[in-house]
Amino acid sequence: MATTTRDPAHDTPGRAARAEAARPALVDERWELFHRWGPLALLAFGTLLAVPTTGLVGMGHGTWSLAVGLLAAAVALQAWWIAAARSRPGPSAAGTAYYFLRWALAFTLAWLNPFFVFYAVTGYFGSERLVLRRFVPTGLLVTAVTMAGAQAGGFPPHGRVAWVVFGALIAVNVGLLAFFGHLAAKEEERSRVQAVTIDELERTNAALQQALDENAALHAQLLLQAREAGVADERRRLAAEIHDTIAQGLTGIIAQLQVVTNTPDPRAARTHLDRAADLARHSLGEARRSVHNLAPAALEHDALPEALDKTVRGWAERTGVRADFTRTGTAEPLHDEVEATLLRIAEEALANAARHAAATRVGVTLSYMAGEITLDVRDDGRGFDPRALPARGRAGGFGLDGMRARAERIAGALTVESEPGGGTAVSARVPWVGAVPARVPLAHDDR
Repeated sequence: MATTTRDPAHDTPGRAARAEAARPALVDERWELFHRWGPLALLAFGTLLAVPTTGLVGMGHGTWSLAVGLLAAAVALQAWWIAAARSRPGPSAAGTAYYFLRWALAFTLAWLNPFFVFYAVTGYFGSERLVLRRFVPTGLLVTAVTMAGAQAGGFPPHGRVAWVVFGALIAVNVGLLAFFGHLAAKEEERSRVQAVTIDELERTNAALQQALDENAALHAQLLLQAREAGVADERRRLAAEIHDTIAQGLTGIIAQLQVVTNTPDPRAARTHLDRAADLARHSLGEARRSVHNLAPAALEHDALPEALDKTVRGWAERTGVRADFTRTGTAEPLHDEVEATLLRIAEEALANAARHAAATRVGVTLSYMAGEITLDVRDDGRGFDPRALPARGRAGGFGLDGMRARAERIAGALTVESEPGGGTAVSARVPWVGAVPARVPLAHDDR
């Protein structure tokens, strides 16, 4: 069974995002513990500080009885809220009532002894999660008043200066509330944007993974299509090679042997037999090169102009038709595939002229021009109507279609101009591609 191994490097962003998403939940859990048990702890701390200072602030026995009653009420209120808070998450009417009852107890205790202000400070931390939104400013303001009174020395302030200090402390507390409220809003906005960013990142990652999966499937499909196209193209190439080499060679051999059977002169017969033997050896070499996907035999030792010149002269000797080769422009080394393509097109055009044209003269022109190479094969034969030819691929042979396919395989084009009684002109135009720097030597067969 195949196993899949995950790359830790690729999984790091996902772990970081999950850790970042889990961190607020941990913080909320700790705040929940504080809101449940924090008021009781602060109440106990304020009581511990208030007891030793009773004489300093003049708290009498009756006042302490009131303080004990208030402390018991505060403990009972907190116990009720701990039990009720589980069923009332978020701001509610019950939470609002609890908040202001707790403030009232804290304000009264702070009036009796300023150290109970530690219990009152919880009002700063519970407003957003307990109180209905429209009562939040009021809750924070009364908490600020309680804090300012304790900081000024207790309630009520005595004297004008005490009242001024009390007012200044209220202003400072309200200012601090506004400042920290602004910071909290910014932090909340940042957290919201971060949460949105994490969601967008997860969606983007999912879309990217889907795109990668689709790309992999498309890549596999393209590979299959390319393999099938390569097989089909190779079949067409081999078929064209056989048609352009072996089939033409056999046609020439048959023609020479037919002449032998009709020639009583032994010397002439011997000449035609020698030509048939040469064609047979040439065709055998071409067959071996076709199998090994090598260049034509004519290009093994000669460049394209020389190979075309020899091909044209050999064709003229076999057919008895006058044929001339002309080169224009400066000859430069071409890529092997370009030279092989142009030579095969010339051979096929000459073969067509011998079979169908009944021409008395043929001209082959190779032109080196800026950016392209042109091969023209013209004859003065009987000609034909190109529009009357069968549709491409339906003639069953590799004549014009084969030449056109060869030209298109190297980004070239082939045009045919002809009319009945007006001869035929075949023109192939291919892009100029220079020879590669290091030419691989052709393999030789021992014959």
